[in-house]
Amino acid sequence: MLVLVLGCFASARPASAARIDDQFRAWLANDLWPEAKAKGISQTTFNAAFDGVTPNLELPGLVMPGEKPKVPKAQHQAEFGAPGAYFSEKTMGAVTAGGRARAGKYAATLAAIEKRYGVPGSVVLAIWGRETGFGRVKLPYDAFTVLGTKAFMSNRKAMFRTELLAALEMVQRGLAPVGAMKSSWAGALGQPQFMPTSFLKHAVDGDGDGRADIWNSAPDALASIASYLAHYGWQRGRDWGFEVTVPANVSCALEGPDRGREISRWERMGIARVSGKPFPSHEAGREGFLLMPAGRLGPAFIATPNFYVLKDYNMSDLYALFIGHAADRIAYGDSRFSHGWQKVDRLYRSDIAAMQRALEKKGYDVGSADGLPGFKTRRSIGDWQARNGRAATCFPDKELVRALR
Repeated sequence: MLVLVLGCFASARPASAARIDDQFRAWLANDLWPEAKAKGISQTTFNAAFDGVTPNLELPGLVMPGEKPKVPKAQHQAEFGAPGAYFSEKTMGAVTAGGRARAGKYAATLAAIEKRYGVPGSVVLAIWGRETGFGRVKLPYDAFTVLGTKAFMSNRKAMFRTELLAALEMVQRGLAPVGAMKSSWAGALGQPQFMPTSFLKHAVDGDGDGRADIWNSAPDALASIASYLAHYGWQRGRDWGFEVTVPANVSCALEGPDRGREISRWERMGIARVSGKPFPSHEAGREGFLLMPAGRLGPAFIATPNFYVLKDYNMSDLYALFIGHAADRIAYGDSRFSHGWQKVDRLYRSDIAAMQRALEKKGYDVGSADGLPGFKTRRSIGDWQARNGRAATCFPDKELVRALR
C-alpha cells in the first residue's frame, strides 16, 4: 500500500481549494502512482517528490475539476502577443550585449560545441540569453508542484502527465535531487529551460565532470542547447534566414514551411534581401520559405530549415525569429529590422478562435482554432481577403473578426 507523505495543508486555504487538495491526493495515490510504479519509480522517490505539494491554483491554463477546457481570453506568453512588442530593443539589446560579452569567455567551449553539433555559438548564446538571461534568472517554482498541478487539472493534462513522469525518472536515476527541481511556471527546467522529457533526451555534459547539470553549469547548458538543435535537424553551415522585401504581386498567403521552393526561385519572383546583397551562393539552390509573422504589417523573411529547428525549441515564429536575429547581432553587430512592425489590433484569443472556426466552416485550413494566428491562419486570412476583394494583409484585425462572424 502506498503511503503518501504530503505534509500539512494550510488551514487558510478556502473550502473549494481544500476539496481540490483532497481530489489531488486521491489522484496521486490511485491514478498517478500505479503508472509511476510500473515505470520503475520507487515509493521513496514518489513520496519525496510530492512531500508538501498542493495544487497551485494561480497557474495559467488550468481547468477546474468537472469543467470543460475553454480557449482563454488572454494569452500569458509573450510569444503570442502583438508581434512588434516581442522585439523591444531593451530585450533584444540585453541578449545581444550579454551574448557578445560571453562569446569571449566561453570561446573554447563554444568552438567545441560547434565542431561537435554544427550549431554556431551565436545561436546557442542567443537561446541561453533569451531563456534565462544567461543563467541569471532564478526559477521560482517547484517543478513537481507545477507539473503535478497541470497533469491533474490543466487543458493539456496528457502532455504534462508525460512530463511529470519524466521528472520522476530524473530523480529516480539520480540525475537531479528533488530539491534542485526548480522550474518556470510551465515546468521548464534549468538555464536552457528544458521540459523533463527534453532533459532526458538532450541534456549533455559540457564541462567534463561526468554529469549534465543544466542548473549550475554554463558549459552543460550551452552544450545541451546545441544537442537539442542538432537532434531536431540543424543543418551545419546554413543560415537561419534573411530579411527581404516582398513585392505587392507576391501573395503573403505563400507563407509556410510546407510551401518551400529554391531560394533562387523566390529571387526570380522579385523577392530581394533588404541589404541589397544577393543571397549567398551556398543558399541560392537550396530550399527556403516565405515567413511573414505579422503578414503585411511587419517585416518579411526567407527562412531556411534551420529557422524551423529554432521553432522546435519554442513553438512560436516570433521566438525563432528573435533567436535568429539576436544571433546575427551577436555575431555581426547591431542592426535592426529594416521594416518596422506596424501597430496591430488588440484581440482576445477567443475572438481569434471564433474567426478561425468561421474560416474552417468556409473550408480553410487554419491549423487549429486555438486563438493563435499561426502561419496557416495567416495565409487563410490572406486567401479569404483576396477572394473577397480586400487588400490581403494576412493578419487578423477587429474588422475581419466582425466580417467573419
